[in-house]
Parts: sequence; structure tokens; C-alpha cells
Amino acid sequence: MGWKTLDDMELAGKRVLVRVDINVPVQDGAVTDDTRIRRVAPTVADILARGGRPILLAHFGRPKGRHVPAMSLRPLVPALEQAFGVPVMFCADSRGPAAQAASDALPDGQVLLLENTRFHPGEEKNDPALAAEMAGLGDIYCNDAFSAAHRAHASTEGLARLLPACAGRLMQAELSALDAALGDPVRPLMAVVGGAKVSTKLDLLGNLVEKVDILAIGGGMANTFLAARGVEVGTSLCEHDMAGTARDILAKAETTGCRVMLPVDVVVAREFREGAPQEVVPADACPADAMILDAGPETVAEVNEALTEARTLIWNGPLGAFEISPFDAATIATAQKAAARTLHGGLVSVAGGGDTVAALNHAAVADEFTYVSTAGGAFLEWMEGKTLPGVAALLG
Repeated sequence: MGWKTLDDMELAGKRVLVRVDINVPVQDGAVTDDTRIRRVAPTVADILARGGRPILLAHFGRPKGRHVPAMSLRPLVPALEQAFGVPVMFCADSRGPAAQAASDALPDGQVLLLENTRFHPGEEKNDPALAAEMAGLGDIYCNDAFSAAHRAHASTEGLARLLPACAGRLMQAELSALDAALGDPVRPLMAVVGGAKVSTKLDLLGNLVEKVDILAIGGGMANTFLAARGVEVGTSLCEHDMAGTARDILAKAETTGCRVMLPVDVVVAREFREGAPQEVVPADACPADAMILDAGPETVAEVNEALTEARTLIWNGPLGAFEISPFDAATIATAQKAAARTLHGGLVSVAGGGDTVAALNHAAVADEFTYVSTAGGAFLEWMEGKTLPGVAALLG
């Protein structure tokens, strides 16, 4: 493991700088989805229960180092108070005299929210001077924002090297789940990777064929792999210019002993709309005027059979155009199989990425996976085998 958690820190009487990701949707001044806020509530509650004083550092939007009133964190205070059940003070800066005064005055049993860290140009530049000013506001640093851990910013990386540092409960859960999935997994280890384009997941696929035993490829990127094998894919979404790269990945998989699963049958239609006439054909029999929009039932059966063998699953990306019925069938069926195996204790299942979370929610099984990460870019970079600066900083 290597990184410390809140359990390793003495919190009583200490000001705890907690880096959180509460970059939530706001409409007409009110939070419309408080999921990210609720997920950091256990860390805040734990710090308060042990006599610590939580001071929240967070970004909101992309103000590019300028003070943009529309990107202030102030409107989040009511949602934070509702989630935490305690008063939340707000300071209109995250550095300087005002922030220092607010930090010094924070009473026990309350939370302080500092203004958007990205209002300062030094945040995204990981400016040592800004990190040092922030460090002066607290006694302990706690990173609970895995979703921002792939950014080497002052509040995610620089600050962690200036104070005793640990992972918050959400970060701890995320890192533990990821370690169980790729760090030291129970095998066979299977990955399901979907989505539109191979070009956006080159590093991911290259890393996975070295790590996993079975790799099932779906979505639009499967069309590129089929085309690379000489299969006609009609008018389907396909990156024909990536054919050579796809063949390289398949060759690498043969070398590493990774079994790659591509669709053996597909669902095709002439137009992409709800209820469009569709048919199931062999993967190598897509009509010239049709497009592949989902994996077929034989493919689902093969993937589910592989899931029966697997002991650990990593999932990123849907198997078809799940947003529109009936092209959500393969994603739903496979997700339900994975969820059932997880519930019966036979599978550790870890999933992440924006489309993936939406797809699992659509299949009504997100709560039945071992862990579902809401960290898009950070989750993807972790799957690619990259070092995440925010995590590396916790290791010292």
C-alpha cells in the first residue's frame, strides 16, 4: 500500500486541509447532483469525530487562473451543510490574510470551505509559493480527490509534500479497489473495454494486454479491430487509419498470452434512432449500407461465459450504443452477469469512466459492483499504468 490513511494521523485539535472534488453541476445557484459531495462526507465526519477541523480545498470549472464569479464555490455551501450536518463557513480566497484568518478562527465542530483554488494561476502550475501559503493554513494534508490525482497541481501534489499527508476515506477506498483489480488481482483477470474510438484508448489497451488474461473489446472500437482483420463494417463508426495499430495490439496480446475477444455477431441498423429496424448478423456479414450498433447475443454469451471463469473484472466503456434502445442490450446483459457474479462473491468488479458509470446506472447494477469510480481521467490513466502525481505525493 505505502500511503497513510486518516487512521495513521493524530487529528485532535489539528486543522486538516482536505483536497476534495466537489465539481458538481449547479443550475440557478443550486446543486442539481450532490453525488460527489456525499462521497466526501465520511472523511469530513471522521475528522470531526476525532477532534479535527476540516478545511476544504477544491476546484470548480476551468477559470484559468482568473477570478470568475460564476465559478465560485459559495453556492455549494447549503448542499455541503446538508450532507455534513454541521455549519460550513466560507472564505472568498484560498490563500492570503483572509484565508489565514478564517483558518485560525475555525471552531471545533464546523467546516471551512475555501474559494476555488483555480482562481490562482499558480494552482495549475503547481507553484511552490502557492503550495507553501496553503500549507500555512493547516497542520495535516488529506487528499480525498482521486478524480484530480492525475493533475500535478499545488493543491493535489505540491501541498502533499509540505505537510504530514494521508488519503481520505474516498481516496482510500478508490486506491484499495484499484490495487485489488490491477495491483495484485485474483486471477483470471478480465477487462471489458468499450467506447467509440481506439485512438483515445491506445495506452489503455497497450497496458491491459500485458496485465490481463482476457480482454473483451466492444463498442465502436471493436469495429476498428474487425476492420483491421479485413472484415467489412459497412457505414459503422470505424477508425480505418488505426488498423495498423489495432493489429499491433492484437500481436502484442498473442505474445503476452492475453485472450482478446471481439464480437462474433453484431446488431446492425440503417439509422441510429430509437426503435430503428435492426437485425443480428455474423460479425463478418454487415451489409454495406448498415452500421454496427451493438454486440449480438452470441457475443454476449461468449463474454458472459468468460465472466463465469474470471475472478477479477475491470470495466471501462459500453459494449454498444447503449443510450438508445435496443442497442443497449449487450451492455445491460453483460453488466447484469457481472453484478450477479459479484453479489455471489465470485468476482471482484471495478468499473470507471463517465460513460461506464452511466451505462451501469442504466442497467441498474452500479450499486452491485465491488467498486464504481466516478474519476474519469484519473481512472483511465491508472488503467493505462501511468503514475498519478497526487497519489505518488502521498507515498513521500
